[in-house]
Amino acid sequence: MFLKFILFLIGILFTSFGIINIILYLNLCVIGYSFLEYVNFIIRKLECLCIIVGIFLIWISIFFKGGKNEICK
Repeated sequence: MFLKFILFLIGILFTSFGIINIILYLNLCVIGYSFLEYVNFIIRKLECLCIIVGIFLIWISIFFKGGKNEICK
């Protein structure tokens, strides 16, 4: 149970960090980048890919089967 809670919190942190960076990089559209150039830029940035890791950790924490030996199952 504690592992699930920690994974959930870490997932929330990674997801929020990724979303904040994606929003901050929206300033590139103001200086003349097209939408496709913007998307191409953010998929290459590691801090923007944290959103995928965060959603994956949240998904694991929700759907991970709990029990006595959580990791083995």
